[in-house]
Amino acid sequence: MKTKIALVQQHASHDIQNNIEAGVSAVRQAAEEGAKIICFAELAFTRFYPQKPADENFMELTQPIPGPITDKFVDLAKEHDVVIVLNIYEREGDKAYDSSPIIDTDGTILGTTRMIHITDYACFHEQGYYTPGDTGAQVYKTRYGRIGVSICYDRHYPEYMRALALNGAEIVFVPQAGAVGEWPEGLYEAEMRVQAFHNGYYTALCNRVGEEECLTFSGESFICDPAGIVVARANQGTDEILYAELDLDDVKSSHAKKLFLRDRRPELYSEWLTKR
Repeated sequence: MKTKIALVQQHASHDIQNNIEAGVSAVRQAAEEGAKIICFAELAFTRFYPQKPADENFMELTQPIPGPITDKFVDLAKEHDVVIVLNIYEREGDKAYDSSPIIDTDGTILGTTRMIHITDYACFHEQGYYTPGDTGAQVYKTRYGRIGVSICYDRHYPEYMRALALNGAEIVFVPQAGAVGEWPEGLYEAEMRVQAFHNGYYTALCNRVGEEECLTFSGESFICDPAGIVVARANQGTDEILYAELDLDDVKSSHAKKLFLRDRRPELYSEWLTKR
């Protein structure tokens, strides 16, 4: 089965409503171009809050799921017969999460993946904003494929990326906030290429773009096939929509599915994964 996906690489201004409307326009444009799954970057419709330490009012920045933002994209998914992967700052009770709700073509929110691993260092003061996620390595059976989500920092944990493969993911979307010069050149790409190859799925990293208070987000979103080859790449510093047509049959015939996952011996090492 072939599925065309779109990664929306857009900057975020201080005007949240304008950012949302830009996202709505991007969905319409991507649908017109034949995209069936559309993914947004991390905190796509707001500035990147964790650039500064959280203050006592940080919960005012959050949104419920379902809520006003998801309602708008639920309607779009139904209207255009597309799957939409969002990323918003979620509120549930007195907790806040970095969250990606998955909306299927009938407008159903299939579930929400919450970022599990929370980092904290200069310009990424995330532990003050986010509760560690509790949703695990969920894989969602959408109309156009089985998809998983690895939110930004979670992509650095191979055990999490492997769990998505074991749960049957065909595409893993990575909503990211990656800055210019944050890591040595090419390292993020190498990481995603290896994860795709090791696990036998497509990886689709959708990055923020634009200059903000502390960071300049690079864009450069990209998509890797199950052989670890980059099949599409966006530019640095530009608002754009990155497209790729994926053949999900390549997942079934990948080295990982035919060899690596078949020949695992978890009885010999799985206990070590839980050691601290």
